Amino acid sequence: MTHTFPKNQVRTPRRILVTGGAGFIGANFVLYWCDRYPEDRVIVLDALTYAGNRNNLASLAGRKNFRFVEGNICDRSLVNQLLESEKIDAIAHFAAESHVDRSILGPDAFVQTNVVGTFTLLEAFRQHWQNNSLDSAIFLHVSTDEVYGTLGPNDPAFSETTPYAPNSPYSASKAGSDHLVRAYYHTYGLPTIITNCSNNYGPYQFPEKLIPLMCINALIGKSLPVYGDGQNIRDWLFVLDHCRALDTVIHSGKPGETYNIGGNNEVKNIDLVNTLCKLMDELASNLPVRPCNQLITFVKDRPGHDRRYAINSTKLQTQLGWQPSVTVEEGLRKTVAWYLNNEDWWKPLLSQEYQTYYRKVYQL
Repeated sequence: MTHTFPKNQVRTPRRILVTGGAGFIGANFVLYWCDRYPEDRVIVLDALTYAGNRNNLASLAGRKNFRFVEGNICDRSLVNQLLESEKIDAIAHFAAESHVDRSILGPDAFVQTNVVGTFTLLEAFRQHWQNNSLDSAIFLHVSTDEVYGTLGPNDPAFSETTPYAPNSPYSASKAGSDHLVRAYYHTYGLPTIITNCSNNYGPYQFPEKLIPLMCINALIGKSLPVYGDGQNIRDWLFVLDHCRALDTVIHSGKPGETYNIGGNNEVKNIDLVNTLCKLMDELASNLPVRPCNQLITFVKDRPGHDRRYAINSTKLQTQLGWQPSVTVEEGLRKTVAWYLNNEDWWKPLLSQEYQTYYRKVYQL
């Protein structure tokens, strides 16, 4: 369910800074939040790196309560200026380098953005919070289940008490940022909350990620690359269910706590790809290759590839009342339909730089 308020409770409008709000999850959150809470002031700060896209937020142009700022979370003076001039009382921190393959090829950007950037935001918000005596402040740090490492086939799902054991430069940098956020609560009392989510999917996801990659490659008749034996398992979370969960956490979560967010949808990669192929065969009228599962190509596994992720979101469900509402079958159908109907969105993203990166990763 979406967060609701008792009849006698008047909600005070927020002034929220959303970092990385032009990226995949961030943009979906901003669109959701502006629709659900039109009385709130929403400021998006995004560096517009390759995965950030102003077009994701095009529908918000001209809204008086919305502002977009192009800039880097590592720019302390800019962050300070935004916090003060906009009287920010909440930060939803999505900004991150997030693709494991890219972290293997170039880990330095991940440490800079995910660790140094998070530190910069924490320090700026701590000073702002102290100087302005903000009673209702909240710093929401959106993280990943990858910080917990990998699971065996019969291991219990990750809980909030699972020890950290990151296996890639990406997950290690996110683990470092989680630790900083936790430390700022315990050392300074800064009201922080950490969420660790499973694999998201849905509209506006950059083509390098598994689900949009398969959809787009099928549409243009390219190979569908699957790492290793395709038996790696992920827990899939529809992005709007994630946004609903973050809404619940912002309004009802307890500062200093961590909440795991999962979709209860464990699927092997090869099964996911086959499901996507069936949906493409059904929904796309002019595929270059049909049935498109003929395009599936197994490629060399990536280094340090975690075998299985699974999230136990019992804490969020029992303490705060959130539950995922979209099954993986329903969510995948919606997602495939979105990519079929939004060719104008994804075609410009298949740049020369992207093609070079793609060939380097998959050796295709």
